[in-house]
Amino acid sequence: MARKLFVGGLPYRTTNDELRDAFAKAGEVASASIVTDRETGRSRGFGFVEMANDGDADSAIQMWNGKEYDGRTLTVSDARPKA
Repeated sequence: MARKLFVGGLPYRTTNDELRDAFAKAGEVASASIVTDRETGRSRGFGFVEMANDGDADSAIQMWNGKEYDGRTLTVSDARPKA
């Protein structure tokens, strides 16, 4: 079962494909998307990555949480369900 991760602290120029490629180093990525501002279309500096299984998700958290990516420190954790 896929597990969704929150990824904060992304550089504003990061693309969905770059995010997917970075997390693919930890395992199989089901989806990757960066949240953008509705009015400007610019990145809001965070996104979500859905990993194919729990093991890959745990690996991704261990690999990226607190680590530097393109000059910024990432925060990676399990995504909370929408309220």
